[in-house]
Amino acid sequence: MVPTPLGNLGDITRRAVEALAQADLVACEDTRRTLGLMNHLGLSKPLVSYHAHSSDHKTNRVVQDIQDGKTVALVSDAGTPALSDPGEDLVKAVIAAGLPIVSLPGPCAAITALVASGLPTDRFFFIGFLPRRPSRAKRALEKVLASESTGVIYESPFRTRETLEWLQALAGADLQVVIARELTKVFEQFIRGRVEDVLAELGDKPLKGEVVILFRATAPKEEEQA
Repeated sequence: MVPTPLGNLGDITRRAVEALAQADLVACEDTRRTLGLMNHLGLSKPLVSYHAHSSDHKTNRVVQDIQDGKTVALVSDAGTPALSDPGEDLVKAVIAAGLPIVSLPGPCAAITALVASGLPTDRFFFIGFLPRRPSRAKRALEKVLASESTGVIYESPFRTRETLEWLQALAGADLQVVIARELTKVFEQFIRGRVEDVLAELGDKPLKGEVVILFRATAPKEEEQA
């Protein structure tokens, strides 16, 4: 499992490059995107697409490749594979077949956004992408708000405003939120503040790029006195 850069290609680790160089084939979401990374690294390997719509047959084919002695590198389009990523199903299949998995540390949008958010990091609740159905999405948000954790969401730039409006309706205008956009890229941006103020700052302007939304409904607990 090989994490790839979120945007800045300089973030790939030496160990990740070595793993890609040693692999017999690379399983990836979008072969075109991974091909660009491989060309940047000066590597040439067989690429096999593995995405949300991949069939069980393709999963079994990759597992068979590993059973035949091949080393398969699993990557996502950006960040850590299998985290809000279709590679999760392949990992389960490999484990079920009793085969070894090596997970490399590396870029992760959720952690990159969390540690720079200014919100408490003592306890966080990672949702990934919210359900498409509004009723289910709101229930997921309510669950996080009740957990007294910092919520971390991957969101489409086109639904960011709507999600913030749901948060305001559920938790009030004073809810602390952070928008982390285009992490590690040229136009990286953090917008921090009360949800009401962040909504006002966003206005009607459509956001661009990849977005992480973070929020915390409760203040961090005070340290116990000795």
